[in-house]
Amino acid sequence: MARLSDTLPGTWRLLSRIDVTATGERRPEPMLGDDPEALLIYDRSGHFAAQFMRRDRSVELPDVAAAGPNNSRAVGGYDAYFGSYVIDDATSSVTQTLIGALSRESVGMVLTRQMEVMGDSLTIRLETKSADGTPVTRTLTWERVG
Repeated sequence: MARLSDTLPGTWRLLSRIDVTATGERRPEPMLGDDPEALLIYDRSGHFAAQFMRRDRSVELPDVAAAGPNNSRAVGGYDAYFGSYVIDDATSSVTQTLIGALSRESVGMVLTRQMEVMGDSLTIRLETKSADGTPVTRTLTWERVG
């Protein structure tokens, strides 16, 4: 089996971002919508960048005071951050340190994600909360584009 440190570096385009409660109920995230555009880049020297955008940015969105736990905060239907990352091949996890972010409270956050690369597909799973505070498992599915 290939190591995550060998398969993760590259550029990834988001295919889906799904939040599900423990009972299996899907909970769309209101700031970025059901189907955001996103790009995720991991270079081989330990740097990464991520950008997420709500597809329909013509919708006026109220500012949300804080993000869910283990998550950065989108502003006006957009979220972006960058920093450094370290891969733990034994646990298939990636720990990211946010050096810069669109929302200032996200600067300095340390986020650990479970990741799996199968061919040109990347799956990321994390625990967070929906807008109403319900715990959810977020699954992001990406395709390699570079």
